This record gives sequence, C-alpha cells and structure tokens, in this order.
Amino acid sequence: MDIANLAFLETFNLEENGGIMGAILVTDSDTKPLEFRVTAPIKPTSFQKTLYGDVLLEHILVELISVPLLNAINEQVDLILVKDPFFLGANNKQGVRVVRVFDESDGKSRVSSKSEALSFSGNGTGKTMIETSKKFEPEITPIKEILNKLAEHRNLLEPFERLKLACEQVHQQKSIE
Repeated sequence: MDIANLAFLETFNLEENGGIMGAILVTDSDTKPLEFRVTAPIKPTSFQKTLYGDVLLEHILVELISVPLLNAINEQVDLILVKDPFFLGANNKQGVRVVRVFDESDGKSRVSSKSEALSFSGNGTGKTMIETSKKFEPEITPIKEILNKLAEHRNLLEPFERLKLACEQVHQQKSIE
C-alpha cells in the first residue's frame, strides 16, 4: 500500500451553540495541501437531540460530515486520518481506510480492540497511537509502517491544527458577510 494522498478529517465546535462544522484537508504525503472542503454548521434541534440521544454525535460525524465531505472531494485519497473515534464509523460507509491518530493519554476508543504506537511522537511527549475499526484491524500493522515513514519527516497531528484554524477563519468570514 503506497500513500500518495492523505485526508485529514476534523470538526470545529462553534461557540454559543452555533453548531459543529466539519472539514477535510487532502494533502500529498508531505502534508502539502491539495484540496480543502468544509461543511455548513450543523445545529441539531432539541427534538433531534431527544430522538437520537447518545448516538447523535456519531450520526452527525459519520452521516452529515464525513460521508458528504468524502463524496465532495475531487482528489483520490489513499488514507483518511482522524482524531475523533466516532469518525471510524465512516469505515462502514466507504472503501478508503479511516485511521484514528491520537496521543496515548487520550485513550483508546470503544470501536477498536487493537491500537499500535508509532515510532515518532507528534507532540514530543508520550506516544502517538493509531487505531482503526474492526473491519480494517488486520491492516493496522502495514498502515503503521507507512505512517512511521511519513512521521519521520512530518508531524501527523499538525494538519489537524491547520484544519481547526481554517474552520475558524471560514466561520469568521461568514459572520462578517
């Protein structure tokens, strides 16, 4: 498995119950941007909150953010990196592997029984871990090897910070208009 293009998928919570924006940044293997997409803010109603209960956030992240964003991008993507474990549900909706990258202190998610440590830490402290959904767990070792090669030269957590800042800027521009 070669990685030519990566996608970083992230959310941005708007203040004062302004909703949740989703964003995707497609990069080359050096994390240089190739494509960026963002959703409109998603604001669940109190009735939706009642009906969905505990599964509301997962529904928003998978059905209303990840699937539409992945369908909207023009670039071919080889691997999707996420920080939120709920995004791993997108593995059941499309064919590109979704892998969660996280600090060891963040803890493992309930959707995976197996996580692996990368050789290079993204934050300089503690271990950077990866996990995926059960569907792709058999591929976690080769994925880890590829990500280790990329992490030798790039901080794999840094593009998530870029995404948050980009969402903030998009939101501020829309507020001004």
